Amino acid sequence: MTGSIRCIVPPVILEQIARRGSEPQRERALRALGLDALHRSLRTGAPPRPAPAPAGPGDSPQRTVSTADGGETLPGRAVRSEGEPPSDDVAVDEAYDGLGATYALYREVYGRRSIDDAGQPLPATVHYGVDYDNAFWNGTRMVFGDGDGDLFNRFTVAVDVIGHELTHGVTEHEAALVYEGQSGALNESVSDVFGSLVKQRALRQSAEEADWLIGAGLFTARVSGQALRSMRAPGTAYDDPVLGVDPQPAHLRDYVDTTGDNGGVHTNSGIPNHAFYLAATALAGHAWQVAGRIWYAALRDDALPASADFAGFAAGTVRAAAAGFGAAEAAAVGDAWAAVGVDVRARG
Repeated sequence: MTGSIRCIVPPVILEQIARRGSEPQRERALRALGLDALHRSLRTGAPPRPAPAPAGPGDSPQRTVSTADGGETLPGRAVRSEGEPPSDDVAVDEAYDGLGATYALYREVYGRRSIDDAGQPLPATVHYGVDYDNAFWNGTRMVFGDGDGDLFNRFTVAVDVIGHELTHGVTEHEAALVYEGQSGALNESVSDVFGSLVKQRALRQSAEEADWLIGAGLFTARVSGQALRSMRAPGTAYDDPVLGVDPQPAHLRDYVDTTGDNGGVHTNSGIPNHAFYLAATALAGHAWQVAGRIWYAALRDDALPASADFAGFAAGTVRAAAAGFGAAEAAAVGDAWAAVGVDVRARG
């Protein structure tokens, strides 16, 4: 992740708004694109790592939520720290709770102590910028815009957004998947997978009950769309006169070759996203317990190269399923990948 931030709203959406929207909408989209580019330019090297937090009696996530008060200077003013009671600011409390839900999934299900597995503190900043239509992880903290109230609501409203962004940090530490082409799409997909699992676990939903939407609630009622992405049905999340049509493919035959967005990382992630959805629903039950453990093991596999393609990661999930569960689970995972055009069953 060196030299880059990870934003939840892909540039293709903001670019469409900049082309199709009203004058105020275009101005806000261009401003968001400019801020995103600014933060990327500031990250020319690996970010400084916060000092690991000592494990307390409850091994808490060590959260600190600050507010930028509409400015663009980080970290902002600290308003709620670990263990303090709720504030009178809904964005502060949503960020605090979302950080906690993400920490809880990784700690309680996968035995991981925070992003770096060494107790890294989890800071966040809310109320960043004016009408800022994005949220991002900059390598050390989560940053949330309030949205414009026209096309986007506040970005703390969706807990899976928080899980998605923090998972980029997990991926950086475990696999450092190169952020372009298929490895970049895998990077985005892994974040969608665990972001969805954070939401599903918080809601105590089974794979069958989950909506499998990423960013549900971010769009206002003015937008014709459910969410930023759909893992159940990639390409159907939105179809709007201003935002355009969801471009995600669900099958390898529809893979989008492009020079934009680092080779279409937010677009082609629909393919591995759909494979996970198919695997999780085939395995049934709570997706974080079986399918999530398989994907987590594959991400942590030392044999996974930073330049992994879909087939390489798929083969790793089949191996992880066989090693951690058994032949039936491995077959279900292999079948899921085959259904999206990535057939590794013979090599799994």
